[in-house]
Amino acid sequence: MSSTLSPRPLGDIEKQHTFATALEPLGQGDSTADDITVIEKRELDQVEAPGEPPFPEELAKSEYLVKWDGPDDPENPKNWSVLKRSYITAVAGLLVLNATFSSSAPAGVIGQLTERFHLVEETQVLTIALFVAGYCVGPLLWGPLSEQYGRKNPLLVAFFVYTLFQVAAALAPNTAALLVFRFIGGAFSASPLTSSGGIIADIWDAATRGKALAFFVLAPFGGPALGPIVGGYINVGGASWDWLFWVLALFAGFCFLLVLVTIPETYAPTILTRKAQRKRKETGDNKYFSELEVEDVDLRTRLEHVLGRPFKVLFLEPMLIAITLYMSFVYGCVYLLFEAYPIVYTEGHNLNSGESGLMFLPLFLGGVTGVFLYIFYFNPAYVKKMEEYAPRPAPPEVRLIPAFYGGPMLFVSFLWFGWTSFPSLSIWAALPSGALMGVGVVLIFLSLFNYIIDAYLMVAASALAATTVVRSLFGAGFPVRIPNYCVCR
Repeated sequence: MSSTLSPRPLGDIEKQHTFATALEPLGQGDSTADDITVIEKRELDQVEAPGEPPFPEELAKSEYLVKWDGPDDPENPKNWSVLKRSYITAVAGLLVLNATFSSSAPAGVIGQLTERFHLVEETQVLTIALFVAGYCVGPLLWGPLSEQYGRKNPLLVAFFVYTLFQVAAALAPNTAALLVFRFIGGAFSASPLTSSGGIIADIWDAATRGKALAFFVLAPFGGPALGPIVGGYINVGGASWDWLFWVLALFAGFCFLLVLVTIPETYAPTILTRKAQRKRKETGDNKYFSELEVEDVDLRTRLEHVLGRPFKVLFLEPMLIAITLYMSFVYGCVYLLFEAYPIVYTEGHNLNSGESGLMFLPLFLGGVTGVFLYIFYFNPAYVKKMEEYAPRPAPPEVRLIPAFYGGPMLFVSFLWFGWTSFPSLSIWAALPSGALMGVGVVLIFLSLFNYIIDAYLMVAASALAATTVVRSLFGAGFPVRIPNYCVCR
């Protein structure tokens, strides 16, 4: 086998890497030395989205193609200081926390919203469901845009508009306006749900990515758990419902300024494009180019590329379909709780909205426990696996091990909650089920997020966009139906 590797669609790489060679540690499989050389030499930046043409080989060999200046190039985001990369990871997590916090926060003031806008039961649910439904639209745009124009600029556009629609929701004159503003706000808030995973893939290697992603995954899980607590105490404190949306607007505006002032571009192709532009300016030679500049297409073709890539990645990868369906079911189950908890704790146990919001705290604390379990147990085990497979990369399937533990935890926790949620039983009978649920959900999401990023690399944002769209359909749809099936006696 030749040791020269031209870029190929990811599906081909998976067949060679995952199933043909990487399932056995070094020295135990049938793979040849050439196979190892091929995988070892392959540049991660060359991973193509399934169904898309590879980068032309003659251009890849051109002396004018701008690349990194060696493995220690300071412009390469993976070579930035640990402190800088940790800060970027923390901000990426904060952006996701912002978006998911906003999705569930109105649950705490639903009584005031019902009184102000004369909402019926089905419409009450829509204040949350439509925001989550916006996640179905936004990722189709923001994920591919972040791979076309970099991570930072799409985030800035999205958060600026998202902030405006939080202000609009605070000033909403009627039910229709409130629901429309919630839906559009959700669509723009979805930007970090897809691009933040790409940012983490940009700046961390496989050995350290797991720890970084552990804190990141706590954000999309912790946000929905914390939202009802804050909203509930705004309500109990006597503040008007619109104060909740003013708080959300201030939070979104703060995040916009944080990205604008402190976060650099992390997407390697965009950085290399700027490097090529700088070289052309410095040398006066227009022959220098980057991979991202090779495509010369009209607006229509570019839009087809941007909007179509997530579906290509999803529908041409059966494993991604399976993972997406499982994550979506788990996500829908989490959002069921924003309807089930008020029924159990507010109606069944006569708690006020602030106290009812606190019932989500075990869910959040369970999530924190899951993060520490991953960092101090599962991630060290993964690093050992990497050492076993060296110099080849460990197969993405190794990332799935935490989900083997999280799945049964989730199953048991929902049975526990269902059997102990009756008003005739103590509130403490059902409450600990949330902690077990939190551990299970975080382990599942950490496992599957890591798998997606490891398997899809430079098109991870599109892969995450595809999963976010389907996941959000479940998250929006599950709570809409629960009032018809919940009986609390």
